[in-house]
Amino acid sequence: MRTRCSSALCALVFATGSILVASTPDAQQTKAAVKIASPASRNLKQMEALREEVRHQLVSLPYYSAFDWLEAEVKPDGTVTLMGDVTRPSLKADAASRVKSLESATSVVDNIEVLPLSTMDDQLRIALYRSIYSFNSPLFRYATQSVPPIHIIVKNGHVTLKGIVANQGDSDLANIAANRVSGIFSVRNELQIEGRTDERISKR
Repeated sequence: MRTRCSSALCALVFATGSILVASTPDAQQTKAAVKIASPASRNLKQMEALREEVRHQLVSLPYYSAFDWLEAEVKPDGTVTLMGDVTRPSLKADAASRVKSLESATSVVDNIEVLPLSTMDDQLRIALYRSIYSFNSPLFRYATQSVPPIHIIVKNGHVTLKGIVANQGDSDLANIAANRVSGIFSVRNELQIEGRTDERISKR
């Protein structure tokens, strides 16, 4: 049976728009954001309304954990592209279904990848969580939140850290803690620093 995080570990950092807006490290609930590609052919208020609708649907997904990552891009014509990596096929289906139910979403492109079943990866997820959020680590303060902001994505032994932390020191600590876990082939640190996220209007 696959090991999954408890509800206490569930989190959502939803990156989007040229704007990466994720939860701040001290927030009670991780916030989601949506990329706005270009306002040229769509009213900004409509874009904002759709962004908020997508945000609401994704942050309320059950079983979204610290081992999953979702992104969404909203285009001017109302097309929503979903991206990221999830451990459960049902989470991919639920995310697409919820966004498709939005009247203002003209179409939904589901590019979410379901991570492969792997006992080794499941074991690494637990070991990584314990190493990063160790009680003796300064990063433990993140674990006390209902939604820890550091996401741990594991695929075939390769690890990617995603999310937003308070400072560069915390990013470095998370990277060191991840590399400390045995059995990992590589660690890619994509953590962003609070206040330093890309705010360009068109990104990806």
